[in-house]
Amino acid sequence: MATAIEAITILLTLAGLAYLLLALWGARDFGHYWMRRPKTEGFAPDVSILKPVKGVDPRMYAGLVSHCRQQYAGNFEIIFGVGSMDDPAVAEIRRLQAEFPDRAIRLVECRERLGTSGKVSNLVQMLREARYEHVLINDSDIYVSLLYLTRVMACFADASVGMVTAPYIGRTAESASGRTLWARLEALGISTDFLPGVLTARKLEHGIRFGLGSTLAMSKTALAKAGGLEPLTEYLADDYEMGERIAAAGYRVELCNEVVETTVPAYNFRGFCDHQLRWARSTRDSRKLGYVGLGITYALPWALMTCVASGFALWSFSLLSVVVLARVAVALSVGVGILRDEQVLRDLWLLPLRDFFGLYFWAWSFADDTVVWRGERFHLRNGRITRA
Repeated sequence: MATAIEAITILLTLAGLAYLLLALWGARDFGHYWMRRPKTEGFAPDVSILKPVKGVDPRMYAGLVSHCRQQYAGNFEIIFGVGSMDDPAVAEIRRLQAEFPDRAIRLVECRERLGTSGKVSNLVQMLREARYEHVLINDSDIYVSLLYLTRVMACFADASVGMVTAPYIGRTAESASGRTLWARLEALGISTDFLPGVLTARKLEHGIRFGLGSTLAMSKTALAKAGGLEPLTEYLADDYEMGERIAAAGYRVELCNEVVETTVPAYNFRGFCDHQLRWARSTRDSRKLGYVGLGITYALPWALMTCVASGFALWSFSLLSVVVLARVAVALSVGVGILRDEQVLRDLWLLPLRDFFGLYFWAWSFADDTVVWRGERFHLRNGRITRA
């Protein structure tokens, strides 16, 4: 039995090491693609930015301001959608309108509840108000650079592109009280675990067929051919579904090299677990076959288990050293090289803990179908959510 366990952990470690090498290959390919890609920043179609809001998130107002300060050659408008005019976010939007009177900023009250997902329900109603052919959807706390719209919308110069999405980093609070261990693990996972997986999928599948909620830019034409937003009102991973359906409609989904920021709350342990399990179970239902294989990607935990299973044999430490080198190389090449996330250097020592938690949440995600989203509990089956 001991020999069998040792053999299994060795195989899993080697598989994880192979994945890390693939992730490095995917990161290199992504960087080279954007260095070789022809410059098309002169293309600036008019665009409607749709931002569904509920409550006031940390750094939300700073993110809204960053959208208003865009240096963009085309016309753009920002449409906010709320479920009720009593929502606390309304005051922040009124403040934004007063600060930027020259910007086209509108607030839409979305009175209909079209499905379980209040976010998508609001988006359906907001889309009806959008003036322009191109729309861009992102969350309320997304913070962007001055050239965000210029770089994202320039991708549509290629007529085969139906959706543009963007990588992101999770920004922890600057204060010590907001920079909890769990918030730091969340941010570290986004930059060194989540995006390497995206880049590996992009390389192996010759492009991506899903969207990332940090940025979902598309034309109304492509969205209509993909079936529109209405069928997504029961889905948890609406960003994934939008991208997959637009790709299935014959369009290309482009992963832009423009990096945006989202805010990581000051999670306690329970909040961290709830969010990680929601993320894991959402991915499980969206990419069923690929998700089963996700467990082998945690090479560092498997390498440490190999050391234990081998009785701490000398060769197992050699294997562990190679895995550590590859894991750190992925973290630095993606987290620092592509995302330019300086938090990765600060928290690099937390990688083993982050990867053990990642493996734990992967295994635990198969045990149940319950997810917690904005304080509400839902059952998740085949991507659709119903109230628990």
